Amino acid sequence: MGPIKQDRRSQINRVTYWGVLVNVLLSAVKIIGGVIGQSQALFADGLHSFSDLASDAMVLFAAHHAGEEADEEHPYGHARFETIATMALATLLGAVGLGIAYNAITRLIADESAAVPALFTLWIALISILSKEALYHFTRIVGNRIQSQLLLANAWHHRSDAVSSIVVFIGIAGTRFDMPKLDAYAAVIVAVMIIKIGVELGYSSIQELADKGLEADKIEKIRNVILAHEDVQHLHMLRTRKMGHSALVDVHIEVAPKLSVSEGHHISEKVEKALIDRFDEINDVTVHIDPENDESVAASIDLPLRSELIGELDRQWSKIPELSGIDDITLHYLNGKISIEASLPLQQTAAFEQTKELQRRFREACMKVDSIGHAILRFH
Repeated sequence: MGPIKQDRRSQINRVTYWGVLVNVLLSAVKIIGGVIGQSQALFADGLHSFSDLASDAMVLFAAHHAGEEADEEHPYGHARFETIATMALATLLGAVGLGIAYNAITRLIADESAAVPALFTLWIALISILSKEALYHFTRIVGNRIQSQLLLANAWHHRSDAVSSIVVFIGIAGTRFDMPKLDAYAAVIVAVMIIKIGVELGYSSIQELADKGLEADKIEKIRNVILAHEDVQHLHMLRTRKMGHSALVDVHIEVAPKLSVSEGHHISEKVEKALIDRFDEINDVTVHIDPENDESVAASIDLPLRSELIGELDRQWSKIPELSGIDDITLHYLNGKISIEASLPLQQTAAFEQTKELQRRFREACMKVDSIGHAILRFH
């Protein structure tokens, strides 16, 4: 594992372990305080905090697997584990919201009278609010810094717990001041907020699992970086997709049509490096080299391969003995035709007064092959 991934995992683990510690302490204090202080709301909130340990476990599991290097079964890496865990966490948020709403509406319909909680239960609720809000900000800051949707989802889970504790605080206070239904009305509002957060996170995760591309402004910036390379003439088929905290880019770039294979490859490597250096989230770039815009010109896919073509050309060249000395052939597949450049040692033309005559005969022989669009013979 690289140092960047290792650091990312350690940051996720550190902030999550803090969450585990706070949740264990809060759940114990709230459950015990709810029983002794006769507060059903505080007792339920304690169970809620205890259930948060499940979400922390999801985060730790995802951080462990998402940071693993690519292998044979997962050639693009394991970043999707983070997306799946975010989806599970979003589902948990939605379930928590529905549970809070159900309990609150049930209490409103039943019109139950509640026991008056002890005063210290208010202080426990206040401590819970401050602790969970602090966890929310801490987790959110780290999540934004390392661009982790999973940590951001868990941060919102902490925020939902803080708001839930606010509801408990209001409910306890309302009960003590003869307003027993106040906590139920507030709980419904909070439940809607939690469900909304869960739906948004879930939708974002589904989009990512469906290979949604990067935002339009980010794609435009990627386009500009590619076109800034002096040897890139145009680009098309620019595609992106998110994969956890990472992004993958796939692009076709157009270069001068008769560059060598090695120069084209060198240009593609430069484009790849420029994108990875410029954008932190991009860690995989596939560059396809095009000598022309294959979306707008005649396709070359049906043209013969070198072995088949040379066989046809040899039959034509055999009628011109001087062409037997050709020692190099370069083929260019452009505009639905093949352009051929051949080289011949100069001494092979000693019997001819002008090399132009041999070039003409070479060209005529080549043009008898249907797939040839252009032919030139060079001497060296």
